[in-house]
Amino acid sequence: MPTATDPTESGDADATDSVDGDPIDHAGDGDPIDRAGVAASARYLLKLSRPRFWLYLAGPILVGVAFGAANVAELFALENVLLFGYFLLPANLFLYGVNDVFDRDVDEENPKKDGREVRYGGDRLVPAVVVASLVLGAGTFAITPPAAWPFLAGFFLLGVEYSAPPLRFKTTPLLDSLSNGLYVLPGAAAYALVAGAAPPAAALAGAWLWAMGMHTFSAIPDIEPDRAAGIRTTATALGESRTLAYCAGCWLAAAGAFAAVDPRIGAVLLAYPALVGAIRLAGVAVDRAYWWFPAINTAVGAVLTMGALTRIVPPEAVLP
Repeated sequence: MPTATDPTESGDADATDSVDGDPIDHAGDGDPIDRAGVAASARYLLKLSRPRFWLYLAGPILVGVAFGAANVAELFALENVLLFGYFLLPANLFLYGVNDVFDRDVDEENPKKDGREVRYGGDRLVPAVVVASLVLGAGTFAITPPAAWPFLAGFFLLGVEYSAPPLRFKTTPLLDSLSNGLYVLPGAAAYALVAGAAPPAAALAGAWLWAMGMHTFSAIPDIEPDRAAGIRTTATALGESRTLAYCAGCWLAAAGAFAAVDPRIGAVLLAYPALVGAIRLAGVAVDRAYWWFPAINTAVGAVLTMGALTRIVPPEAVLP
C-alpha cells in the first residue's frame, strides 16, 4: 500500500531515479525526471481523493443543475461543466487532504487506511496539493453569481474546520454530524448558478439532514479506532445501535422535508430509513454495508436527476 512517507511511492528523487534504473532527462538539461516516482505520487493522490466517493461532491452538482435549469441550453452551460469538474476531483483532494493531514495520529490504528484508503505520513506533497486545490477553488466564485457564493464559502469553511483546529468539528458529537451538510453545498451553489437564486429552504434542509445521516452512518466503522484514539464523535457517543437509530431519524426527517417540496422526492428518500431497518434485521455488518452506499447514493441521485429532467424534456417528447 502506498503511503505519503514511502519514498518509493511519494516521488522522492533520492529514493529512485527512474523506472528501469537509468536516469531520464526529458529536458536535456541534465535534470533527470523520476517518472516512477511521479506515477506513484499520482496513484497516491488518486487514492487519497477517494474515487469511490467522488460523486458525493460532484453528484449534487448534477442534481442542482437539473432542478435549477429551465431549458436544455441551461443544462449544458460551460459554467456548469467547470463547476462539476472542480467538485469531481480538486475539491475531493482538498477535502480529504485536509482530513488526512489533521487525522495523521488518529489514522495510525484505523484499518480502513490499510486497504481502500491511504495513510498520510507527513509528506509535503499532500499539503501542497490541498493549497493548490483551494486556490483553484477560488475560481468557482468567478464563474458563479453572488447567489452561489454563500454556499461555496460555506463549503470551503466547513471543509477546513471539519478536520482542522481551532474548531475541528469532527471531534465534537453532533457538530461532526451537523457540519457534514457541507456535502450538499456544491449542489446548492449549482442550483443558484443556473436559477440565479437559492434553492427552496425545505429542499436545502432535507439535503442537509440526509448528509447528517450519511456522515454518521459512515462513522460507525470508525467507532473503535476513534475510541482508541480518544476521539469523540456522534457515533462513539451513541454506540452502534443508537447511531443507526439516529441515522434512520435523520433520513426520515430528510424525507419529510423533501416531501414538502415534492411528495415524490420524499418517497424516494424513504429508501434510506428502510435500508437501516433491512441492515439491522438481516444482521449485515455496517462496515460492509458502508461500501454499498456510494452505489446506492448514485442510484438515488440518478432517479432525482432524471425526475427533474422530465420537467424540461417530457418523456413523451423523446419516447416513440
